[in-house]
Amino acid sequence: MFFINSALLGFALAMDAFSVSLANGLANPTMKRSGKIRIAGCFAFFQFLMPMIGWICVHTLVEKFTALQKFIPWIGFGLLLFIGGNMLREAFFGEEEAVDKEVSTRLLMVQGVATSIDALSVGFTIADYNLMNALISSLIIMAVTFVVCYIGLKIGIRFGMKLSKKAQILGGLILIGIGIEILVKSFMG
Repeated sequence: MFFINSALLGFALAMDAFSVSLANGLANPTMKRSGKIRIAGCFAFFQFLMPMIGWICVHTLVEKFTALQKFIPWIGFGLLLFIGGNMLREAFFGEEEAVDKEVSTRLLMVQGVATSIDALSVGFTIADYNLMNALISSLIIMAVTFVVCYIGLKIGIRFGMKLSKKAQILGGLILIGIGIEILVKSFMG
């Protein structure tokens, strides 16, 4: 049951990263395999790292982390709004480029943090695990995220080839929508 729960948790956490992967694929329909691995790997790494940071915080800095938890949705919202807004600006006002538009390392790191910041709270849900189980659970989350994001990139690329500039607009709107969803969920839950 531990493995199934970890995989389901990984799948649920990977949905934001899946959507951003889809948007990245839409924005860059000529992405090479190495780019897909790089993006999916980055998202997977952050989905591994954040629950572990949350677990460590629970075991060391619980009082301080709890006070900051209310800002997590706002941080995710702000980052995704910024990224999505830039995609929209580029789609409407940027120059047409025929070259491969690879996601910069800086942008990829921001996307990785933005899509995984909610996974920090997973550290609270796995707080009763010992270090080894927390590590294994986080590794399962990482593996599931990698697969889900790779699939998102492939789907985005397929449709990106057909949609061209409209795909970049759609990608930006998806990111802004995810940011709004994160914020709204924080008020409802």
